[in-house]
Amino acid sequence: MTQNIEVIFLDLGNTLRILVKDQEHMARARQKIVELVGTDEDPVSFVAKLDERYKIYRKWAFENLREAPESEMWTRWLTPDLLAERIAPLGPELTYQYRQSMGRRVVVEDGREVVEELQRRGYTLGIISNLIGTREIPEWLEAENFASYFKTVVLSSVIGIRKPDPAIYLEAARRAGVHPSRCVYVGDNLKRDVTGTRAAGFGLVIIMISPEELAEAAITAENRPDLIIHEFRELLDIFPALESHTLRMMK
Repeated sequence: MTQNIEVIFLDLGNTLRILVKDQEHMARARQKIVELVGTDEDPVSFVAKLDERYKIYRKWAFENLREAPESEMWTRWLTPDLLAERIAPLGPELTYQYRQSMGRRVVVEDGREVVEELQRRGYTLGIISNLIGTREIPEWLEAENFASYFKTVVLSSVIGIRKPDPAIYLEAARRAGVHPSRCVYVGDNLKRDVTGTRAAGFGLVIIMISPEELAEAAITAENRPDLIIHEFRELLDIFPALESHTLRMMK
């Protein structure tokens, strides 16, 4: 099943990274947000208001399979009552802090070891993710010394297209320089991460989901992945060293 796969694309949330509810981290971000927008409102109350407005934005994004530029997201949806000329330039920083107010994101167990080993086995690695910010992931990749492992990073916040639109997968394959049939996508969402991948003609789709979530999931012909795993480390059982890579190493 994996013999023609050359490129492994990973999702971020609940796949390569998980969210940790670090209260001090979250409180610092909420405080920074109110300072940036210049309000005297209680940080917790203000961010709670943002959360409600963000739900409306997400509904629009899901329905249109689009991601708005950060300046538009803040001036149109999250802080429409504040002066747009002042808020728009702060969009990237506000988005970064808003994401931090949700928690601290860390690499999943064995994540680094698996990424390093897959690269050693000859696979090209990439990231495809729905994300509202443009700043967070480049900085995270550098901070974690991950940047050199991922040849292609395609974020909805940068190209304006969200999963499951097949266009985001096709763009990732184009940037990687391979036919979609030689790509695999590893995600966590049976709906978003399967239907779009299939429509784009990816060779394989893998969903990482806990046994508890799987027991409650409704799997249909439309959202059925090729493989289901419960832990990130299982990718090493699926993808052996590429034969072409092994031959090069032997020369």
